[in-house]
Amino acid sequence: MKIYYDINDIPRRLLRPCVTIGNFDGVHLGHQALFREVVVRSRQHKGTSIAITFDPHPLKVVRPETGIKLISTFEQKKEMISMAGLDILLVINFTHEFANTSAQDFVDTILMDRIGVEELVIGYDYAFGKGRQGDIDFLQAQGRLKGFDVSVVPPFSIDNMLVSSTKIRELVTQGCMEDVKKLMGRFYQLRGTVMVGKKRGGPVVGFPTANIHISEEDLCPLHGVYVTQVIYAGKCYGGVMNIGYNPTFGDGKLSAETHIFDFNDDIYAKPIKINLLHFLRQEKKFAGPQELSEQIRKDVYAGKKVLDEVQKKMLLTCSEEK
Repeated sequence: MKIYYDINDIPRRLLRPCVTIGNFDGVHLGHQALFREVVVRSRQHKGTSIAITFDPHPLKVVRPETGIKLISTFEQKKEMISMAGLDILLVINFTHEFANTSAQDFVDTILMDRIGVEELVIGYDYAFGKGRQGDIDFLQAQGRLKGFDVSVVPPFSIDNMLVSSTKIRELVTQGCMEDVKKLMGRFYQLRGTVMVGKKRGGPVVGFPTANIHISEEDLCPLHGVYVTQVIYAGKCYGGVMNIGYNPTFGDGKLSAETHIFDFNDDIYAKPIKINLLHFLRQEKKFAGPQELSEQIRKDVYAGKKVLDEVQKKMLLTCSEEK
């Protein structure tokens, strides 16, 4: 997949372009359905599959007071879209100036004049352009007028949950990680560089931790203890993570600390990825380091049981697919 950050860099005379447009926050199963439709249609017609997205998220520009908290970083979004098999990803820099672009201008100057769209695939609730003028009715009318097909991918639900970025954000803040996985098609993931913490984990509590930055300004999972998978240097390790304020020690600063099972490498200043699999318990204040250590020992035991079950389900799924 080729990524372009300037519409003028896209090659002229693209072959039968099939396009989808969206913010694609979280790249959930609904977004993945859009990408599949675009890829299938473009291959059927020996054309070019294209996704158009925006950075930063439009709401951060036009309605910053909403304080929208994103499911994925932009790097994560690009990474997930690149796995969809598309030919081109166009990233449009969303500025206040661009926000004033009318839906008509977007269709005329970007979709028609610059890309030459022949097919457009959109989600059931998508709208774009100033005042969200570019809704389904508008696009279908434009397609009839200018000769491009418009396909609408309908909504779908899993276990009575609508697959949407809004629903996923809600579930993350509730700690419902199994449900998040159902809607995203993968585990919710935090990323960061391991920082030097208070160095209490090993010497004081007996469980060394890898600490990464987390902020209430970002999409923060429900505070408490989670079973995790930690990905470092291409390998995956089990772990338990606490997200919260360390009330036992009265730190007062939000932190994300992960004890990695069977691991003793020095990873300060190294990047790690942490998949959140299951919420174990809420954060609580203990009488002291010994009581905290005893609870972490119980968390580790419970975490390993959860990881064993996850592994069994994965093996069972692989067996059923043969």
